Amino acid sequence: MKICLISPPYNSDVKSVVGVSSPPLGLAYLASVLRGKHEVKIIDSNILNYNMEDVRRKLTDFYPEIVGITSVTPSIPQAYRVARMAKEVRTDCTVLIGGPHVTFLPHQTLKECEYIDIVVKGEGEETVQELAKAIESEELKKVKGITFRKRGQIISNEPRPFIKGLDKIPFPSRDLLPMDKYEFYGQKYTAMLTSRGCPFGCSFCASSRLFGGYWRGRSPENVLEEIETIHEDYKLKNIEFVDDTFTLDMNRAEKICDGILEHGWDISWGASSRVDTITKSLIKKMRRAGCWILFLGIESGCQRILNAVGKKIAIDQVKKTVKAVKQEGIKILGSFILGFPEDNVESVEQTINFAKNLDLDYAEFSILTPYPGTPVFDYATQNNLLLTLDWSKYTAMDPVMQVKDMNDKQLKSLLQKAYLGFYLRPKIVLDWLKNKQFAFIKTTMKAVVNYLEGIMT
Repeated sequence: MKICLISPPYNSDVKSVVGVSSPPLGLAYLASVLRGKHEVKIIDSNILNYNMEDVRRKLTDFYPEIVGITSVTPSIPQAYRVARMAKEVRTDCTVLIGGPHVTFLPHQTLKECEYIDIVVKGEGEETVQELAKAIESEELKKVKGITFRKRGQIISNEPRPFIKGLDKIPFPSRDLLPMDKYEFYGQKYTAMLTSRGCPFGCSFCASSRLFGGYWRGRSPENVLEEIETIHEDYKLKNIEFVDDTFTLDMNRAEKICDGILEHGWDISWGASSRVDTITKSLIKKMRRAGCWILFLGIESGCQRILNAVGKKIAIDQVKKTVKAVKQEGIKILGSFILGFPEDNVESVEQTINFAKNLDLDYAEFSILTPYPGTPVFDYATQNNLLLTLDWSKYTAMDPVMQVKDMNDKQLKSLLQKAYLGFYLRPKIVLDWLKNKQFAFIKTTMKAVVNYLEGIMT
């Protein structure tokens, strides 16, 4: 069968604000498990700057029996439009949709869009292989991990167990993507996923629930094999490990670094960590192995807020880790969230000042957004705090939940203050000039302008 996997047209804030255009690894993984028995095409609308009519033209040319769509919460309206378009192009095609949003709202998704036939919940690699067979035989009731429509009824099958051995999943089909177009701060790069899941269960994050509340890592040998493929086959030197916490198993992270050093690969990479899952010795080895930037989810500069949202870190840990990382010459991007239910103007101001006083190279500020699947979404729903169910507003730039001690205008004003206060400091600009980071200056300042324009519109 012909199967078309689509990332719908959507001007994401990650691309327009931060200057990062990430490859759709989820679709690339699905392509890898399907392409042995099926003809598979991936349409990454965002990186190709496709509009809806471009997608229609590609669908018409390919004329697939199955259309699979991926979507995050704010791009759901565009995903629904693609589903409708797919049915207009070929009325007998089967339309699937996956991603975290629909995983947690499968019934609502099918009710909101009559053109979607099946919701794939959670990890999709095993599910889509079975689905491809089941669609031909019309035996959907036997496929675990889906919710589907049949004769006007919505039916949910039993959940699919999580994949235990991630090494058995083939590498993502990067050859089906326009690899020359993906950039990270102006440099060609690709993303890699070396583990899945998170055991911490922070109130604002769905990852723990999405992947079962525990962490699964690929073996160092399997990770190194993919790095070699990227380095040798695609001639790429820049990689971002997009795990929730690359350093959760510090011994595994160290072995990956050892492998990079042993192979002598000339690569530069970034990863995400928690301040409590990294040591000075590991930081040293990561730097030697090519790590140039670390993403730290700090979230708040107020210990009361950190405790309330279940972050399970201390302000002193943040300070010590930032100092240790910077001593080894690794740059840091710290991320912060404003507008937790327990926040007030004073605690948000405390967070902004904390970000400025830390020795960070970059900071990312966002407004708390209760995405489906997060504990805070449940809290907001139960207490009637959601301001809208227009998913397109769930961009992390707009308030979509009432905060007891702040109104919308205050929160947006504080977000603007955070960005201006952090990036328009002489220290930041002078550091960039000193290190000749002219590309970063251009990209980051453009990002700040884009963000502020979005806030004020």
